[in-house]
Amino acid sequence: MIPFKLAVSAEMVFLDLPFIERVKRIHELGFSAEIWNWTNKDIGALAATGANFTSMTGYITGTLTDPDGIRHLLDSARESLRVAEQLNCPSLNLHGTGLGDGGLPVQPVSQTTGRMWLSACKTLEKIARLGEDAGRVFLLENLNTEVDHPCTPFARADDTLALIEAVGSAHLKMNLDLYHAQIGEGNLIELIQRAGTAIGEIQVADVPGRKEPGTGEIHYPAIARALHAMGYNGVVGLEGWASGDSELALERFRQAFTL
Repeated sequence: MIPFKLAVSAEMVFLDLPFIERVKRIHELGFSAEIWNWTNKDIGALAATGANFTSMTGYITGTLTDPDGIRHLLDSARESLRVAEQLNCPSLNLHGTGLGDGGLPVQPVSQTTGRMWLSACKTLEKIARLGEDAGRVFLLENLNTEVDHPCTPFARADDTLALIEAVGSAHLKMNLDLYHAQIGEGNLIELIQRAGTAIGEIQVADVPGRKEPGTGEIHYPAIARALHAMGYNGVVGLEGWASGDSELALERFRQAFTL
């Protein structure tokens, strides 16, 4: 039994194939697909694959805290919503700030101030209203600052959860990435239980290496049982590289979340 909707990031598997063919292969294997930056994709061709898309990047540029960055974020979120409608994609992903080359923040922050927290909360309230008007959900993803995304504000899972609970909208949820959380915080089962109904999606990859479940230290079958016990039946997305053959990596992912 698989009580979750399993999805796979087309950005990170079947790398020897053109992007459209990656999506088709993921679909053929029975998974939903997820994409990052939509501006460099053929949206019409993606829609024509017949694949089910569960999430995509919900902005092009922008930040949560400074006036120019907020304006850019809201404008690009509106553009992203139009693309999400074309793909019938229910969820759009956000980060604590825009990410540039190598996943580094476009505006590095060594310390988040109280004023920044208030500004981020007000911006996310506006984002949630955009999602409500469009019938979509925006997801705020936690990141790790130790390895992949140094100096990213609002990066910890506790930070994203605090912002989501402060906004209190069904159209703003948490993309709880357990790869990032393991590096930055650990204690994953308690974390998912604490986040509870604030979770809009779970993303997974093993640590170290950011590859499929079973290649590192996280015992994902225990995570699957804990999610099922708390009544979660939403999306679990593999956002990790294949350690070898991509099809085998996806099968390992499927088995880790089969109860």
